Amino acid sequence: MKSSNFPIHLRKGKGSVQSVKQNPMYRYLMVLTIASMAGLQTWRTLFNNFAVEVGHLQGSHIGIIQGVREIPGFLALLAIFLLRFIPEHKLSALSIMILGLGVGLTGFFPSFVGIMFTTLIMSFGFHYYETTNQSLTLQYFDKQTSPWVFGKIRSIGSATNILAGVAVLGLSLLLTYRQMFLIGGLVIIGIALWAFLQHPTDKNIPVQRKRMVIWKRYWLYYTLTFLAGARRQIFVAFAVFLLVKRFHFSVQEVTILFIVNNIINYFLSPLIGKAIIRFGERKVLSTEYFSLIFIFTAYAFVREKSVVALLYILDHIFFNFSMAIRTYFQKIGDPQDIAPSMAFGFTVNHIAAVVIPAVGGLLWMIDYKIPFLGGAILSICSLILIQFIRTPRPVAE
Repeated sequence: MKSSNFPIHLRKGKGSVQSVKQNPMYRYLMVLTIASMAGLQTWRTLFNNFAVEVGHLQGSHIGIIQGVREIPGFLALLAIFLLRFIPEHKLSALSIMILGLGVGLTGFFPSFVGIMFTTLIMSFGFHYYETTNQSLTLQYFDKQTSPWVFGKIRSIGSATNILAGVAVLGLSLLLTYRQMFLIGGLVIIGIALWAFLQHPTDKNIPVQRKRMVIWKRYWLYYTLTFLAGARRQIFVAFAVFLLVKRFHFSVQEVTILFIVNNIINYFLSPLIGKAIIRFGERKVLSTEYFSLIFIFTAYAFVREKSVVALLYILDHIFFNFSMAIRTYFQKIGDPQDIAPSMAFGFTVNHIAAVVIPAVGGLLWMIDYKIPFLGGAILSICSLILIQFIRTPRPVAE
């Protein structure tokens, strides 16, 4: 992509796209993001079939394991204390190594307890990398470039999801589940070992506080993060279930939707980042939640299969707008608060992961429309709160 396609902030000076790409931390995070997404996608693609065909697990077991998978996200704030003993970029590499270890070991423990244990390992690696990834991006890229970097990270993640899924499907014709998990895990561990040998840091970056930081002045960031987590859980827990349960989507149709989503997000995520730079967080997030009000409401009442598929794709697209919540914090927060605030924010985001699936599942049994109408109400609340966002005006092009 030519530099002339970028906002003025990314065209010249130290904030140019060329200088951003030459930043050692940019390359470091991109490589680790590829490892993270490849590991998660390998696990996702193989998990259900492995759990049923080899582990002989039942639906109740799967539900418990999926609940356990969210625990590390809820405990992300513990990363703050780990930073007292290990530099943050090394914690990123260690997290990827733990992710690879969890994926690689999965095939060797085909039982309920074994799969739950390896899932927990994998999830700790994934969630702690996501925490440090967000933090390092905000620390190493300024307010006019970080949205674009977040967009590129999302874009690379989407491409990796497609390639990893295709690779697993191809290898499944030749290898056993154990072999595929092991190969995937070893590749990820190899990337982590490479990362341990890298030195992408900058001594001029403000030293981060190594303790929990909860300030009253960040109340809007905390609230928006919590509501974004609740919105995400409604999407994750009930959107695909709606497609399968009420509209009878086949595995092939869901897979096609997954591929379409990732192709769209590969191209669209950087554009969302540039929109944040040009128009600001308030306008971008207002667009997201105004649209979600209608998307969630439509989920509850739509009857056409093609329309619900379109809603799913739009829902997935708008999920990427949430990066603006983090760039909003970068503009209002103390630079020394970035690491502890991203860790705490990740925990706040995952509080909903503990509550929404269980409560939503009970409400679904009364009427499947209720969880989606609840999502519409949450979107209204978010839209109202977003109007309180005040940030420095973006530089005009």
